Amino acid sequence: MNILVSCANGSGTSLMMMKSVEKAMKKLGIPISNINHTSIAEGKSTAGQYDAIFTPLNFVDMFDDAAKKGVKVIGVKNVMSDKEIMQRVIDETDFQEKYVK
Repeated sequence: MNILVSCANGSGTSLMMMKSVEKAMKKLGIPISNINHTSIAEGKSTAGQYDAIFTPLNFVDMFDDAAKKGVKVIGVKNVMSDKEIMQRVIDETDFQEKYVK
């Protein structure tokens, strides 16, 4: 599974969120083949290359074009919370059915 984690500047917040996403996916047994963190501007241009995008809730609508192409965009309130990320993956996606072997 290819994942993009994106925030305003692509440095602090997205790096912390990337660690939380990695932890959550590991706990759910969903394998990650590639994970990157980036700014919103760069993320919007590369979003179509990913299966999922994790971003703070206030940036979700920036990825509407990617969502229309089938990329799952997941908004996160607390970027440090792997528990919230796990719950959002469970509630909002079919990743467990699709990727857990």
